[in-house]
Amino acid sequence: MNINTMIRRATTADIGQIINLLHQVNMVHYHIRPDLFKPHTTKYNEQELSQMLTDDNKPIFVFDDGGVLGYAFCQITEVQNNKLLQDAKTLYIDDICVDESARGRHVGKSLFEHVRNYAQTIGCHNITLNVWAGNDAALSFYQNMGMQVQKTTMEIVLC
Repeated sequence: MNINTMIRRATTADIGQIINLLHQVNMVHYHIRPDLFKPHTTKYNEQELSQMLTDDNKPIFVFDDGGVLGYAFCQITEVQNNKLLQDAKTLYIDDICVDESARGRHVGKSLFEHVRNYAQTIGCHNITLNVWAGNDAALSFYQNMGMQVQKTTMEIVLC
């Protein structure tokens, strides 16, 4: 099977498997920043996912190889007639995850390339995402995909 035909828009039938992946990615973030992230929870619940699946401005793509091995949550935003910023359409990758059992099998690379092609097809100027400091594997992956730093968010922890 062609790897590109394994990537498709998510459906309601995928919600259970997506929830499992959301748990995995949450635990990655929890281990990096337990002061910010709660363990054993998910960013979205079944109802929220169900609503997102019908929103063309928030497409969710899944890598399906007889089961969902990865996902990419996307958000399309547009700047128009801003005083400061140029008009531009951006695809923001809100979340991307590859099942722990499928890592090293190019699932993430395939998802990223699919998202990049999709963004080009719909006329996006760029793709953006956030990576938590300490998530070195993700940072390295995105750099290998050709991404570079656009801006840096900084903090000072006070308590």
